[in-house]
Amino acid sequence: MASKPNILVIMADQLAPHFTGCYGHRIVKTPHMDALAAKGMRFDAAYCNSPLCAPSRFAFMSGQLISRIAAYDNASEFKATVPTFAHYLKALGYRTCLSGKMHFVGPDQKHGFEDRVTTDIYPADFAWTPDWEAHDERIDKWYHNMQTVKESGVASATYQIDYDDEVEFAAKRWLFDYARDKTTGKDAPFAMIASFIHPHDPYVARPEWWDLYSDDEIDMPEYVLQPEEQDPFARRVMDGIEASYIPLTDEEVRRARRAYLANVSYFDSKIGSLVKTLEEIDELENTIIIVTADHGDMLGERGLWFKMNFFEHSARIPLIMAGPGVATGSAQNACSLVDMLPTFIDIAGGSENDLGEPIDGRSLMPLARGRKDTVDEAIGEYCAEMTPWPVFMIRRGQYKYIHCDPDPAQLYDISKDPLEKVNLASDPDYSGIADKFAAEVAERWDSDTLRENVIKTQKSRRALHAAMEAGAGEAWDYNPPSDASQQYVRNHMDWAVADARFRYPPVKD
Repeated sequence: MASKPNILVIMADQLAPHFTGCYGHRIVKTPHMDALAAKGMRFDAAYCNSPLCAPSRFAFMSGQLISRIAAYDNASEFKATVPTFAHYLKALGYRTCLSGKMHFVGPDQKHGFEDRVTTDIYPADFAWTPDWEAHDERIDKWYHNMQTVKESGVASATYQIDYDDEVEFAAKRWLFDYARDKTTGKDAPFAMIASFIHPHDPYVARPEWWDLYSDDEIDMPEYVLQPEEQDPFARRVMDGIEASYIPLTDEEVRRARRAYLANVSYFDSKIGSLVKTLEEIDELENTIIIVTADHGDMLGERGLWFKMNFFEHSARIPLIMAGPGVATGSAQNACSLVDMLPTFIDIAGGSENDLGEPIDGRSLMPLARGRKDTVDEAIGEYCAEMTPWPVFMIRRGQYKYIHCDPDPAQLYDISKDPLEKVNLASDPDYSGIADKFAAEVAERWDSDTLRENVIKTQKSRRALHAAMEAGAGEAWDYNPPSDASQQYVRNHMDWAVADARFRYPPVKD
């Protein structure tokens, strides 16, 4: 067994833990995720740091909050000067690979990964830049809307299914190539991210996954608010996704939720496929497997859909770790995706001395090993569409505090009120707690300056995008390298040598 364990991160897109078996959903079928949770550590208060794809992933990659690295929205450049865990792990002796989505924006499309074996599913340019000076105007080309929900259902093929099947295939092939190389003496440990798009909307599933469920067993949203009952930020989101003025029937809601559960099971099958591959290359016992997501999905809760807010279904994520040195159980401490970079460095035997920039997280390995952790905190920032001001979240202990300058504060006791029905911020019994959180927000963030910085980057990116649309520069979308002249069997190769090279396990002498 290698001295350092391998790392395999299997990442979903828009998967709320509420819709998985190991986190308690009563009907969803996630046997492979459940099996990992049963033999490993399940983190019960894990959060994204920004409930939107690119910002969340940039925080995950860098171990830094989005305000520190200007990763505000889905068209923010992820700067090449920001060190990522891929850089650090490579420096610590790992072979690194990304298969699938990471929504990198900008000309650097690898960010430290030695190998990247698929393209991304979303554009790498500045096209999706919001405009905080016209935050209430819809951009129909790429904003979420209710038509997506209304068209939920069954299909034999979608671009998302095409993508995830490719991600699975490319990841498995890379793992077999790793095993083949290992038979020749190349024994460096690997760190792979296999990142899938499901169960992200559109909520469309193949028949074999759709047929796992029936309409009469699909649970409907537990807590639904009308537009006039929403807090101001949630109302802006509701308006932005059209949910406040395009009603959905019960049948449409049920169909979307059924398709979502079907696609959760489809994602779970990818976990099973990759775990089986680890078994086949004899690396399962020396690999720490981590299952997580970039953010959740409201899926009709509170009358909201998709993400872009800090309520539990949007901001919480699954986080499961299993493998050598990982205890069996559940961890209650609040944590977040910025904690993954120091966790990976801890696994790899590195230290703070390896860091090129300050980070905002801490290693979760003490919790993963069954020990206590004095930190019980997750920090969130949202600086993207459907708001004119930054939105901040602090989850500490049992409480969650949400702040946006023009809006009333929100304070929830998640332990007593998991559906966040009762805002305690103006309750006299909680005034001391609310005041401490308010003071911390004022000390931690300069909201006015952050807003100015966001608007500046939005203006510059819109100008740059206009120039790129007119033909300036080259497209940044990643093209995986491929040389057909070196694949399979070619005339310059000895057929028997090629056969021996690709056969795994190799024939014994």
